[in-house]
Amino acid sequence: MRKAPAIPVATYRLQFNRDFTFSQAADLVPYLASLGITHCYASPYLRARPGSMHGYDIIDHHQLNPEIGSSEDYERFVEALHEHGMGQILDIVPNHMSILGKDNAWWLDVLENGRTSAYASYFDIDWEPRKDELQGKVLVPVLGDQYGLVLDRGELKLTFDRERGEFSLFYFEHRFPIDPSEYPRILGTGIQTLERELGAQDENFLELQSLTSAFNRLPGREDTGPKQHAERLRDKEIHKRRLAGLCERSVPISRFIDRNIQNMNGSPGDAVSYDQLHDLIKAQAYRLAFWRVAADDINYRRFFDINDLAALRQEDETVFNRTHEFVLQLFYEGKIDGLRIDHPDGLYNPRQYFERLQSSRNSSPDKGSNVSPYIVAEKILSGQEQLAPGWPIHGTTGYALANLVNGVFVDSNGRTSMDRIYRSFTGQRRSFQETLDECKKLVMDQWLNSELNVLASHLNRIALADRHTCDFTLKSLRDALTEIIACFPVYRTYVTEEGVSTSDRLYINEAVSSAKSRSSAADSSVYDFIAEVLLTSRAQGRPQFYQRSILHFAMRFQQYTSALMAKGLEDTCFYRYNRLVSLNDVGGTPLRFGVSIDEFHHEIQQRAKNWPHEMLATSTHDSKRSEDVRARINVISEIPLEWLRQVRSWRQLNHNKKTRWDKMEAPTPNDEYLFYQTLIGAWPLGASAEQPPSSFGERVRGYMLKAIREAKEQTSWNNQNRRYEAAVANFVDSVVRSRDFREVFLPFQKKVAHLGMLNSLAQTLIKLTVPGVPDIYQGNEFWKFDLVDPDNRRPVDYSPHQTLLQQLQSYKGESGFAAFAREFLLNPSDGRIKLYVIWKLLGLRNRYRDLFRDGNYRPLETVGEHANHVLAFARTGHSDSVIVAVPRLCARLLKDELPLSPACNVWEDTRIQFSFSSGKFFRSLFTGQSTRARKNGDMSELPAGELFADFPVALLIAATD
Repeated sequence: MRKAPAIPVATYRLQFNRDFTFSQAADLVPYLASLGITHCYASPYLRARPGSMHGYDIIDHHQLNPEIGSSEDYERFVEALHEHGMGQILDIVPNHMSILGKDNAWWLDVLENGRTSAYASYFDIDWEPRKDELQGKVLVPVLGDQYGLVLDRGELKLTFDRERGEFSLFYFEHRFPIDPSEYPRILGTGIQTLERELGAQDENFLELQSLTSAFNRLPGREDTGPKQHAERLRDKEIHKRRLAGLCERSVPISRFIDRNIQNMNGSPGDAVSYDQLHDLIKAQAYRLAFWRVAADDINYRRFFDINDLAALRQEDETVFNRTHEFVLQLFYEGKIDGLRIDHPDGLYNPRQYFERLQSSRNSSPDKGSNVSPYIVAEKILSGQEQLAPGWPIHGTTGYALANLVNGVFVDSNGRTSMDRIYRSFTGQRRSFQETLDECKKLVMDQWLNSELNVLASHLNRIALADRHTCDFTLKSLRDALTEIIACFPVYRTYVTEEGVSTSDRLYINEAVSSAKSRSSAADSSVYDFIAEVLLTSRAQGRPQFYQRSILHFAMRFQQYTSALMAKGLEDTCFYRYNRLVSLNDVGGTPLRFGVSIDEFHHEIQQRAKNWPHEMLATSTHDSKRSEDVRARINVISEIPLEWLRQVRSWRQLNHNKKTRWDKMEAPTPNDEYLFYQTLIGAWPLGASAEQPPSSFGERVRGYMLKAIREAKEQTSWNNQNRRYEAAVANFVDSVVRSRDFREVFLPFQKKVAHLGMLNSLAQTLIKLTVPGVPDIYQGNEFWKFDLVDPDNRRPVDYSPHQTLLQQLQSYKGESGFAAFAREFLLNPSDGRIKLYVIWKLLGLRNRYRDLFRDGNYRPLETVGEHANHVLAFARTGHSDSVIVAVPRLCARLLKDELPLSPACNVWEDTRIQFSFSSGKFFRSLFTGQSTRARKNGDMSELPAGELFADFPVALLIAATD
């Protein structure tokens, strides 16, 4: 038996890359330990594609990334963690690998040997696609232009590695190995000339002839029998070594090969000169193609629509073992304590994957620690969806909490007004759901069409196998499938051979019913057929081959809907539907405009019951906007009429900064509306607020470029409208630099920013006290007004963080902290108040580990004039208890006053009530002051005016009488 894992008290996410290394992380450990962090939460640091800034484009699962540091650097980092009593959670990438360039040995072997490669089954490749020319080949959509044009320009270069005896084709930095059985095309050309030069009996000439024959006799790529397979893989390497040795000892033969390569590489302007090279390329196990071909013809599964990230088949146990052995060894050796699993929805069978992860550890108890790892999954839940209860993990990575707590600070009463303002400003009439359906269909048609074709063809084969469904045409099946996928309410279902869960049955039936109701087809029975296939009920009582085909289709379908939802919702719709963009974040939905106090309590209680140790986040490396940006934008929902007056005045003031041609204006009203919200959320604090540095304009310009390309309306990554992009960039620069605009903009922005700080402190307190494991994203212990990546992955300057923390630690006694708290309230813009709150809370969590790990969550009732403006709860254990209270929706409550800690009289008779036994006296964590609970019948009460009199948020520690 293995022991249960040590649940982290708090984690801190670090983004490793060439600009932030193991050595730098080791130097940062003392600061993190002093802050109260117990586990470093590391981005992927296995060997990735050279230059990777995020680590998700992995090329080797068995090495550390040399750009991040050496093995010695890594050991120093681990030692530093252990010296400070800290552990490590590692983000790993099981779903895909980076395949382009020249560094992925597994993929290069597949290109060289096709389906006979030892790694052919590692990647999710369809070796028998619909196109005849791709039978037994993999399409590689890497070229920047049409294949023939690229070839005629001489951009495809045949090369020879003398040391390895290998021929390869290069397209700039991308390497494509030549099939060894095709080497005779190169070695045999002009052999008579070489014979006359060396003589027929020259031993080197005879060796070349022997090698040419040997390469020619290699089993072909279609000879997939075990014996032929082993013979090919063994002999090709022997022959390569012989060829390398021959070239080393024979200069004439080396020159002969060079001449042949030069001739085959052709001459630009002479199309005929490339015929030989073209014939050689056609004989390979791959087809090089224009990158635009990918959407329709690609025959390997990708990570979403990214061509250079090929999916791995983790359902194959060999693949699982090979891709996890190094990471598991790090765990056995005690160097990592837990895992964050990236994108499990891309896996064929996520539950099987997690079970294998558990059994892999259990099968090797002799290798080290017998403590189980802490495991969380990057699973995005939609609406009321719950995490599958059978997964042997500790929960998700925190998107659910991020959106739940964010919603607490969105005023649901402002929804109707915000709808009207958005429609009035932009002219947009489509609802969010209509926009999402449109985006999903667009992505299916233009980016994930090939994968949809594969599904439709598979479904067609299932239909043809039964006389009752054989009249369904491929078109009717594809059309119906498209509508069902567009209507799918969640990222994916989890149907397996073990059956269909109740929730999955509901999701499938909902999607089919919605699609069927929209259909104008004369015969809608095709939808019923697809429903039976997706639910696998169609397989009951059928032959084994038919059952396997249906199950395989249902499980492939799930992988597709996951990718489509991510691209359609997160990477398209969230950049089109801009009503209140603080709701447009990973795991969120604009459909949920605000979260009531009762809803919040209910959902936290459910999570505490089912997933008490899941990760809790408010900012991540994938956030569209940081927690502090969202906290500001949320304020708009409270003051919609004031917002309307402001955006109207800004539009009029900036009217002449737009670019117009024909009937077009740039930016469009929708993009302009997004831009103003972005400025509200990201505008700098302090001295930079009056006149932002040039870097701010660059950041916003970069963000807007990404946003309009992701929206795929006026421009896109694939079809860039340079004219529109330049006009938007010019508009951004002109507005940010405009003194007239700033004079009008800043008074309103400062008000929102001030209220945003209050929201941010409140959500920080909530995250650090509700059940679960709170995570802090790098740098977010200070105010961070970051936008989507790469903006939120910029290096962090930790010097001011370390300096301030040292100052905090130098204060002794609660009176010193009370003075500090008062000073922070006078100067909230410098961010010290946020660091102070986090430091105090993490210190408390470390002192009361049992309470925050296993204690009860108790909603507390608020009563009085402004009861809806206070959220309160308690955490109670066997001997300890704390009360948490935060203000919310304070824009109208504070009116024209802008103190960060509202005056007592603002709250009138508002108070918190509780009945649990905790004593009469409480001590404020942030000020050290004592508060006495008042009795009101069977209830104890704490007035909100006293709670927030000296600090904007409250945590009270129960003290003995």
